[in-house]
Amino acid sequence: MASEYSVGFEPADRLAEDRDSVRRRFWIKLKRVVAKLPFAEDLLAAYYCAFDKETPRHVQAALLGALAYFILPFDFIPDMMPVLGFSDDAAILATAIRLVAGHITPGHREAARAALNRGLDGQH
Repeated sequence: MASEYSVGFEPADRLAEDRDSVRRRFWIKLKRVVAKLPFAEDLLAAYYCAFDKETPRHVQAALLGALAYFILPFDFIPDMMPVLGFSDDAAILATAIRLVAGHITPGHREAARAALNRGLDGQH
């Protein structure tokens, strides 16, 4: 099924299985687009939850899928389009967060706020 929606492109589900690639590519893209993201704090909280060893595996998988979709260069609505560009990323992330909201802790949210306040430097 993955190849049906990703002919010539890297499918999000395959990328989500490569945690190191998600981690590395997430920070590269986030630093490039953070000023345009009204949902940056939620995105970062989801990231910290996904990579928290205390987070259950099924929750990590759901969040890694949403993060993988965010970092893929080819998505349903191109990110460079004004206003609409990140709407699909936001919808995917909002759905994942809604499904696992009880696992995103105040600590994950505080780490997200702290990273944004620091300007995302040194976050790898």
